[in-house]
Amino acid sequence: MATLQTGDTAPDFSAPDQNETTVRLADFKGRRLFVFFYPKANTSG
Repeated sequence: MATLQTGDTAPDFSAPDQNETTVRLADFKGRRLFVFFYPKANTSG
């Protein structure tokens, strides 16, 4: 997997939201979207 840089277009992906509803990046096409990941949210680190 390639590393994204600031300003890069994100590849399409899907993930569950806080209500366990699957959302896709494509669902927000044409709108600005801020995505924040918590890489260690479910780990012991």
